[in-house]
Amino acid sequence: MTRAVVFAYHNVGVRCLRVLLARGIEVPLVVSHADQPGEEIWFESVARHAGWHGIPVITPEDANTPEVLAQIAAAAPDFIFSFYYRQMLGAPLLGLAKRGAYNMHGSLLPQFRGRVPVNWAVLHGATETGATLHVMADKPDAGAIVDQQAVPILPDDTAFEVFQKVTVAAELTLHRCLPALVAGNARLMPQNLAAGSYHGRRTAADGRIDWRAGVASIHNLVRAVAPPYPGAFSEAGGLALRIFRSLPAPG
Repeated sequence: MTRAVVFAYHNVGVRCLRVLLARGIEVPLVVSHADQPGEEIWFESVARHAGWHGIPVITPEDANTPEVLAQIAAAAPDFIFSFYYRQMLGAPLLGLAKRGAYNMHGSLLPQFRGRVPVNWAVLHGATETGATLHVMADKPDAGAIVDQQAVPILPDDTAFEVFQKVTVAAELTLHRCLPALVAGNARLMPQNLAAGSYHGRRTAADGRIDWRAGVASIHNLVRAVAPPYPGAFSEAGGLALRIFRSLPAPG
């Protein structure tokens, strides 16, 4: 039976883990994150779902330590999969997968490489995004593409609504391409990184509205950080005003 160690968090992690199990992949170990006390946990728990299937779960602060590598080596994985895991996995760890290591990214690579790709896509006014399974490489989200699935971004979609679509796209992508990966005949497409874009992390402070930015830019910001994210805000007269929803400009 094909074996895979899974690094996973968030809704994409839950759905993709379930795809592996439904496809008959043996998962001897799941590596996840401990929920952070200061973070609003609005998404499903990978650890809970793994527990329902009797799969051991570890939540190390650093996945690249010798101790964690020893646990992964003992699991003897054919594949390593990363599904919305929040740390970069180093080359020694990735090398433990006899048949390759793959990551599910929430955009149509090479567009929106890096952190929080759904939020960046909405902020930039993109009309579509999706999910991409790709080979893990030294650079983040830079490896060859296995498969991807597009979804539309409507003019009034919030990042949360788009993320729900991307979660389904990730499930569809993995379900479709997994048999070819297991059979060893998946066709890989190298990325042209020069044709894409890379973006870093965002913080709550990035939700501050610049009223000089124009109607479209302000609308995109509002929906990119709408709840469950911290929201867009402005300050007047010593008071903070938070704006959680806006409508696209007519026409």
